[in-house]
Amino acid sequence: MSTLPEKYTRVAVALHWLIATLIVVNVLLIWSVDFLPDAWVRPVIDTHKSTGITVLGLALMRLLWRATHRPPALPAKYPAWEKIAAHMAHALLYVVMIALPLSGWMHDSAWKDAAEHPMFLYGLFEWPRIAAISSVEPGFKEVLHDRFGLVHEVFGFLLYGLYVLHVGAALKHQFRDKEPEIQRMLP
Repeated sequence: MSTLPEKYTRVAVALHWLIATLIVVNVLLIWSVDFLPDAWVRPVIDTHKSTGITVLGLALMRLLWRATHRPPALPAKYPAWEKIAAHMAHALLYVVMIALPLSGWMHDSAWKDAAEHPMFLYGLFEWPRIAAISSVEPGFKEVLHDRFGLVHEVFGFLLYGLYVLHVGAALKHQFRDKEPEIQRMLP
């Protein structure tokens, strides 16, 4: 096994694991909705929305942190194609971590019953809908709701694929290549 590569900063590590945990929780929340009693559906969906907004904020913080704190270089022995693939996958992960909650927020803002059901962030305070979307005429709002819902779903499936790729690559480098890859992102 090679020497331990340079680690990510503590802030980058904390944001990585916090965002990853919240994303997994949010996926489990939305997958559970079809199996819950009716009385639980709205609170679970509201928690899903709150968690998505939290992921959006944390992902933006992570992006700012990464822009101002250079991540450690990938090991020199990695082939060029793997380094390019890693950078592309990370860029796509950032796009999805931002686009998925944004598209969900847009979907929620176009919900026909949004005015009767304010969104509260974890039940603590009202979270605003996107005014440019929530104020359109009802017929067009329904079209937007459907389209933003589809976009949100597509980004969800993209997230699943990127998750498998990300975890699979880390495990491949750790166990097959015998590189201490996972240790770079451990607290």
